[in-house]
Amino acid sequence: MRHWWVNQNQTFRHEVEGGYLWSPQRNANGNRNPFYETMREVVPGDLILSFVDTRIAAIGIAASYGYQFPKPKEFGETGAYWDTVGWKVRVRFQRLQNQVRPKDHIGLLRPLLPDRYSPLQTNGNGIQSVYLTELSSELFGAIALLIGVEANSVRDLASNQPPRDRQVVSADMEMWEHHLEDEIESDTSLPSTEREAVIMARRGQGLFRQRVAQIERICRITKVDNPAHLRASHAKPWRDCISNEERLDGENGLLLTPSIDHLFDRGFITFEDSGRLVLSPVADVTSLERMGVPTTEPLNVGAFSEGQRHFLEYHRNSVFLQSTRS
Repeated sequence: MRHWWVNQNQTFRHEVEGGYLWSPQRNANGNRNPFYETMREVVPGDLILSFVDTRIAAIGIAASYGYQFPKPKEFGETGAYWDTVGWKVRVRFQRLQNQVRPKDHIGLLRPLLPDRYSPLQTNGNGIQSVYLTELSSELFGAIALLIGVEANSVRDLASNQPPRDRQVVSADMEMWEHHLEDEIESDTSLPSTEREAVIMARRGQGLFRQRVAQIERICRITKVDNPAHLRASHAKPWRDCISNEERLDGENGLLLTPSIDHLFDRGFITFEDSGRLVLSPVADVTSLERMGVPTTEPLNVGAFSEGQRHFLEYHRNSVFLQSTRS
């Protein structure tokens, strides 16, 4: 279990009532932000303190891993400069009756503040540029003591039965992709055959699958080669593609068995250009092994084409669940 601090001054009501965290993937200038990168590290069962208007106003339990999702419509004009697609984490929040003001206890908390990525200034004021940052167990424990019984009850729940909102996450993804499908369906500038091919590509079927199968023959991890047991999986997700050409590009795909397809699609595994398999630090090792993914020995699945390397770079940067904080 890890502990997090989220600064929700602009989005507190929407996120707490909606049961989620949301951040852009990048800064407005396209650079990585360490306080957005942390969204890729959250694991179900982690504890999260919500800071707003100088007080810790809620405590939550993470109920999902991070996943890509558009900026919530309820944000309105808040963060108008943010990316339209960012990271989302489902969270079970509980508003606090005892809303602790850290500035009132900074003498106790100051020695526990980290040298880097601190949520507070040394005078106890919040730091506006922070969104999500990790807390040490010592700092979280000191704050939990100040909150009292409410923090203890949530911490016990997280330890004994952490929530997992798998169905809600799946519904989020379905809603987003169905919206994109509707836009394609209504695009009369495209021939009906092309609209059908693009929509079928979402499920790894049709023309996209045919093109992937011209390049790939087997699942590179499990070595299954029976087409009936293989899925055509996008490296740059269908929902993220900026054109229908990308959605139908065979080099934007791998043939994978269903369990490997799930791991790749959700960012629990990826590949380097050299072919080396990379495992996410948030992935459950036991589950990986049961799904046929080696976890104790390095695995190289073979070289990729130049086109495949282009799309895999996107997968590593925008799908894979591993922070690249410096």
